[in-house]
Amino acid sequence: MADLTTIILTYNEELNIEECIRSVKSISKRIIIIDSFSTDKTIEIAQDMGAEVIQNKFSNHAKQFKFGLGAANIQTQWVLRIDADERLTAESADEIEKLCEENKETDINGIIVRFEVNFLGRKLKHGGIYPFRKLLVFKFGYGDIEDRNMDEHIFLTEGKSLELKNDSLHHDFKDLSFWIEKHNKYSSKEVQDYIRSLSMIDDGKKLNQNARIKRILKYKVYYKIPMGVRAFSYFIYRYFIKLGFLDGKEGLIFAVLQAFWYRFLVDAKIYEFRKFTRVK
Repeated sequence: MADLTTIILTYNEELNIEECIRSVKSISKRIIIIDSFSTDKTIEIAQDMGAEVIQNKFSNHAKQFKFGLGAANIQTQWVLRIDADERLTAESADEIEKLCEENKETDINGIIVRFEVNFLGRKLKHGGIYPFRKLLVFKFGYGDIEDRNMDEHIFLTEGKSLELKNDSLHHDFKDLSFWIEKHNKYSSKEVQDYIRSLSMIDDGKKLNQNARIKRILKYKVYYKIPMGVRAFSYFIYRYFIKLGFLDGKEGLIFAVLQAFWYRFLVDAKIYEFRKFTRVK
């Protein structure tokens, strides 16, 4: 077992939480659930599996995670943040345990986790989706999280990070109706971050290289393309240039929803904001 505490943020995750906890249990000295007052069986399932539950009113994921870091009274050297719809595999869990042990006294203070994305029961291997990388494991006291409403990243305040060789899984058991509802909420939060970016510089210098490049492309390239055109360009890039069509019907649905539902919805809400607040 690694000298590691796992933190999971939840709200009505009864369909996902058991498999998530099961995937991290062998390497976690403690599993802490930071719950936003779930109304389903999330808490009951988590406690039955040995997790500790702390409840806190939700503002955004960044603030909720920072609350968890402070409220959990962490005594381990390492912390893992994982979402309820994510799972470690046996291979990635073993690799995390090994790296935590090997780097107790080194300047490796963070570990980047690789994910394969499962959408409608299919692993998406194309469209620029795979692998999805996030810095999720860090030495306590050497990691922080951006104060953002969306697309928040953990970053190191000191030291270096390395990337796992083995994949973990992103597998949400909820349906498309939930996906659409969730991304509608996400789009409003992303608009808030976009508006804030107009009055501040966000060069992502604190982030790891992969996250920094994505942040620069998003704000320095994507948002410079005219509204409407950029959502269409996003679809062309994901589905044709990055070969998303090779993922079959699921790849098509994913690309269309990401471009013409989520990305265009963000654009529409930006337009709405500008129109009614006279912001250019």
